[in-house]
Amino acid sequence: MRILLVEDDLSLGDGLCVALRREGFTADWLTDGVQALQAVAQEQFDLVILDLGLPRMDGITVLTKLREKSIDIPVLVLTARDGIEDRVGGLDAGADDYVVKPFDLVEIIARIRAIVRRSKGRAISVINHGEIELQPDSMQVKYKGQDVQLTRREFALLSELISRPSHVYTRDALVQSLYGWGEEVESNALEVHVHHLRKKFYSELIRTIRGVGYVIEKIAGE
Repeated sequence: MRILLVEDDLSLGDGLCVALRREGFTADWLTDGVQALQAVAQEQFDLVILDLGLPRMDGITVLTKLREKSIDIPVLVLTARDGIEDRVGGLDAGADDYVVKPFDLVEIIARIRAIVRRSKGRAISVINHGEIELQPDSMQVKYKGQDVQLTRREFALLSELISRPSHVYTRDALVQSLYGWGEEVESNALEVHVHHLRKKFYSELIRTIRGVGYVIEKIAGE
């Protein structure tokens, strides 16, 4: 899952990025509202963590403009403003949740996962696909009841594909979801991850759509 963090406090932003990546997320970081608006309009993210007190364009304005453009990406507002009017204003502008600084990292990670579950229409955190059981919150995977060890990016790729069975993902979309800005990506990196997942589960799990990308087919009856 790819997250855009918009926070102008350099110490807080750096610490949050480290924490998000440690939890298995792909995290990109910007420090002002104008850049954030442009990035969300041009690239694919699963969630935005948005500070309100931003330079050039404040967070509420960014959020309002996103919703006016019918961009329905989930947004978690992050702010030092703890008044009830500020919280209500953020939610009314289109935020999905609201966290007041200072916050506990465990709480913000839990809120992120809850928002994403809701946005994907899941009430619980476990994803089942045939004999595969995937637990995004703990990054654990079982196949036929046995634990399967995956790298962070293998897990992210499997989670992305399996959460939307029968949806064909382009190669570019999958690379964007796995790698943040500034990360070096080998030309065949995605193909290597797909190959490893097929070996660890079964060869027909991920189907290649030639010239387009990849898909995990929906299992009949699920």
